[in-house]
Formats: sequence, C-alpha cells, structure tokens
Amino acid sequence: MNVGLVANTYSGITGGQGALQSARTSADSSKFSELVQRFQLQNEGRGTVSSSQIVENGRLNGDFTTGYAGAFVSESDKNARPSGAAVNQANPHVQQKTIDKTSELYQKSMELEGYFVKQMLSEMRKTVHHSGDSDFARQTYEDMLYDEYTVAMTKNAGFGLADQIYLSLV
Repeated sequence: MNVGLVANTYSGITGGQGALQSARTSADSSKFSELVQRFQLQNEGRGTVSSSQIVENGRLNGDFTTGYAGAFVSESDKNARPSGAAVNQANPHVQQKTIDKTSELYQKSMELEGYFVKQMLSEMRKTVHHSGDSDFARQTYEDMLYDEYTVAMTKNAGFGLADQIYLSLV
C-alpha cells in the first residue's frame, strides 16, 4: 500500500488536524531545545551557587528573622559581666568570668537560647483561643511575628541562658 495514500486518507479523516498537531509539537520541541541551550550557554563556566555564597554566614535564604548578628558591637561588650541565671554560681569563691558578647560563639549561644524561648512561646501560643477559621496566610505571618518576638526577648529579657551556655563552652 502507498504511504502517501495512507497519509492523505488519515489527513482527510481528521480534517488536517493530525498534520497541524504534529507541526505544533515539532515547533514546541524545537523552541524548548533552543531555550535549554540558551540557559546552558549563559551558565557556562559559572557552575552552581550555594546559599552559603549568597547570604551571610549561618543564615539561609528565606530566613527572614532579624537574627542575632551585630546585636552587640560596643567595646564594653567584649568584657561583659554575665547576666540572669548565669550570675548565680554555686561557689562564691570562684572568680567571675567575663563574656565576649561580640564573638561568634556568643551569637550561637543566643541562637540556642532563642530556640528554647521559641519553644516556650509556642506552648504559650497553644493556649490562645482563635475565633473563626484558621487560614494559611494568617498562620504564616503569625509564625513570623512570634519568631521576631523570640529574637527580641532573647536579646533584651536577660534570661542569662546564652551566658551560661557561653561560659560552659569557653
């Protein structure tokens, strides 16, 4: 049987839609291939970029909290006295240590204290009754608000937990 006759018969049955669909698919495929090739040429020699190269040390893309970086920058913060619970020591004859609040270790200690404060606030938040339906956007923004509460409380409340953590690691 003649292939041309079969193609003409098929085209006659579908009203030419088969050939039209085939042409569209072929055009879309070639456009996509061109787009992929353009992206490959643009990125040639660059490699991939990790989030650690984009944002400051220790922070992730999408981390929208204020954070603890730069919370203490003055000269007096380099030899600060412990505060809060860290002031109470079991032996009064032991020399009080000073804390370098500008160090990265203290910043990480504050992050750990912030984690504990966030857990406390999360449990307290569960006791609050919300009226109406809970939607995703409200929950997201409320979570962000409580993250900022956590950072503010950790920086300003003087719990002293970060001071204790720092002193135990030095």
